[in-house]
Amino acid sequence: MKKVFSALAMAISLGLGAQAWAQTEKPTVVLVHGAFADASSWNGVVKILEKDGYPVVAAANPLRGVKSDGAAISALLTSIHTPVVLVGHSYGGNVITDAANDHSNVKALVYVSAFAPESGETVAELAGKFPGSTLGPTLAAPVPLAEGGKDLYIQQDKFHDQFAADVPAADAALMAATQRPVTEAALNEPSGSPAWKHIPSWYIYGDKDKNIPPQAMAFMAKRAASKAVEVVKGASHVVMVSHPGAVAHLIEQAAVVK
Repeated sequence: MKKVFSALAMAISLGLGAQAWAQTEKPTVVLVHGAFADASSWNGVVKILEKDGYPVVAAANPLRGVKSDGAAISALLTSIHTPVVLVGHSYGGNVITDAANDHSNVKALVYVSAFAPESGETVAELAGKFPGSTLGPTLAAPVPLAEGGKDLYIQQDKFHDQFAADVPAADAALMAATQRPVTEAALNEPSGSPAWKHIPSWYIYGDKDKNIPPQAMAFMAKRAASKAVEVVKGASHVVMVSHPGAVAHLIEQAAVVK
């Protein structure tokens, strides 16, 4: 009889332990990079989040089109069976706005120097809604694609000043050489139904961003009724590279809100 009670006590203990783990388990953070970047742009943020116990996936954004990119990230979300904090940088904000729909495990959206479009809006339209973007003149000659359309890059000698002015020159040069192109069509493709209308959002950006005018990001953050908006003084478009601590802190804020 003593063995029976011992076994029962152990089972209860294990059950309570599993229940406690389920209650305290941290959400998975899915990071989606934007145009002219790749998943390594999140490296500083990933180190902090993982140190703090968060599972992290830095996704490879195809940068081919809003709908198809959203479908790629949506497929990734389907494979994750925990709550998710979905984070997007720049054009990646457009992608997460689409991808989060129909995923009940996505509990929060975090926009990092990002687009948070309304239905039917395009990246190009939002970038030009307010004055301040100087991206256009820094783009290299479009690269024709075999299947039609064009790829866009930032000229390497203009990359540092335009995209990452507050990043050390050597690091910015490496980013320029490894940048991934976005299609011209993706920047002009209308967005679908915005997930920020039913999923709470957070927003962070730099006040020296030259790709997306800070005024445009303030407008989008307010429209999305973001729970917190942080403006990092002196930060460029790649605030997650130059200020990974601030970005990770905001993500962790979003992660703990029920």
